[in-house]
Amino acid sequence: MQKQAIISPTYRFMKKQMINIVLISLTAALGGLLFGFDFAIFAGTIPFLKPAFNLTDAQLGWTSSSIYMGCIAGSLSTGYLADRFGRQLPLVISAAIFAVSAVMMGWSGSYNIFIAWRIIAGIGMGAASMLSPLYIAEISPPSIRGKMVSLNQFTIVTGILLAYLTSYLLSGYPNNWRWMFSSAAVPATIFFLSAIALPESPRWLVVKGGLQKGRKTLYHLMAQDEAEKEIVAIRSSIHAGTNSSFRNLFSKDIARIVMIGMAVAVFQQISGANIVFAYAPLIFEKAGMDVSNQLFQQILIGFVNLLFTVLAMQIIDKTGRRKMMTAGALGMCLLLLLISSAFYFNWLDGPWLSLFTLLFIAVYATTLAPVTWVLIAEIFPNRVRGMAMSAATTMLWLACFGVAYIFPILIGHFKQNVYISFLIFAGICFIYFIFLLQNVPETKNKSLEQIEKEFLNR
Repeated sequence: MQKQAIISPTYRFMKKQMINIVLISLTAALGGLLFGFDFAIFAGTIPFLKPAFNLTDAQLGWTSSSIYMGCIAGSLSTGYLADRFGRQLPLVISAAIFAVSAVMMGWSGSYNIFIAWRIIAGIGMGAASMLSPLYIAEISPPSIRGKMVSLNQFTIVTGILLAYLTSYLLSGYPNNWRWMFSSAAVPATIFFLSAIALPESPRWLVVKGGLQKGRKTLYHLMAQDEAEKEIVAIRSSIHAGTNSSFRNLFSKDIARIVMIGMAVAVFQQISGANIVFAYAPLIFEKAGMDVSNQLFQQILIGFVNLLFTVLAMQIIDKTGRRKMMTAGALGMCLLLLLISSAFYFNWLDGPWLSLFTLLFIAVYATTLAPVTWVLIAEIFPNRVRGMAMSAATTMLWLACFGVAYIFPILIGHFKQNVYISFLIFAGICFIYFIFLLQNVPETKNKSLEQIEKEFLNR
């Protein structure tokens, strides 16, 4: 007679807690899905939007990058809102902005109105880009925080893939680019309804004096003894008050941490990956591919991006942030050199350009893409985390704006020497590799309060 496995009440309780964390994290990470969808849908519209508005290279750059002006405004304002009113309410507002702007952008009556709604869409994107990883980091135990925050990156790449598939499927229909933009309203509405049900961040509650509410939320996420330790750590970390302002970010003990966070955010955006996601059709057009093949290459990029993000989620809490970031920066540098070589030596008839591009995205998806969001959600002190995340993501969007605006002009300028554009980004990745070696410590398996203490004592 076989013995029946006995499942203890403690085990069932821990399992329930884990399910709570995953469900809450997935809901918050829907902001990442919309971020990825809005970011990537533009690439699929390029072959149709450019002739529709008769855009020059500079105008194409502005059309692409205008959304990041909104992202800057969104991330700047949301830092204050997140520290003043909590994490949950701004998430709901960002979802509403996503839903409305998607429809209005798709059915704009003129180019100027389209740009205006694209900037408004960016406000929602900028808000969600900082709120989702921040919120997830604050509700996750240290042992799984990397994996949980990586859910945000997982939903971002899922959004990117959905955008590529949507572009490919709608490309043959009338008003295709309008339907492409409008389709974002569907996941945005789902996110809006889901975000309403999210609990407030327990760390924010404790910082703002809502001890009992914070304790109640923590009890749903971890064992009571662990929750009490977390509360003690959170309260002891608030040694400089709870008033948050940008001036506090540059105080003597915090400025270095903030500058490292900003640099990490900027380098992720100027590493070259975003030019592939946003301008893949333009890159493959330079290689002689027709529109159908350009959009199909996008789908391949989206699938590779998704698969290797899943891999990253499995290894990030075992391998560590620093190792993954340094390996990623160096690997991306080498692959950008190979992409540059494909253009220089005219290896465009065979599979080489596609292969090198897919490998480049695979390395990015396994390293810089997910780990950046984890790192900048971890390293800032409790008392200024909202404002510091706001500052870092603002710099991220400024960098993204610059790259999105400049790349079409850059690749147009080097018409006969496209390889030079990729050499520039290879050099940036190598500089980032050196920066990481010198400035970024390991943070895996440490509580947010431990990380804060170690950074402040460096």
